[in-house]
Amino acid sequence: MMFDGVNLIAVAAAAIGSFIFGSIWYGVLGKAWMRAAGLTEEQTKPDPVTLGITFVCQLVMAFVFAGIIYHSGGTSIRTGLISAFMIWVGIILTTQIINHRFQGRPWSLTFIDCGHWLGVLVTQGIIIGWLS
Repeated sequence: MMFDGVNLIAVAAAAIGSFIFGSIWYGVLGKAWMRAAGLTEEQTKPDPVTLGITFVCQLVMAFVFAGIIYHSGGTSIRTGLISAFMIWVGIILTTQIINHRFQGRPWSLTFIDCGHWLGVLVTQGIIIGWLS
């Protein structure tokens, strides 16, 4: 199923894959992330609405990312990975560094969050490149 060159099945699979990746990432690094963010376990318990919003955002992200990959001149795992890295370095990494520096957050939070977004983009890039 395609929409303007974007494979919607690949988008859905990429959103699911990146949601699972995030669950594993923060499942493993949750305690370190809470310390770096200055939050308690009680403050970070996800509720169903937050999880739903998170998944919808992952779906939107995957759709836009699929469009970027498609419009870059061909959809493959290679273009998915190249696009993931370029978007991560040029947009995600830079904005996280700026935001965390102005917020006075520790570098450990920046590393954990940026690692998560790199993993999300790589996961989505591979899935979109493979299924499209």
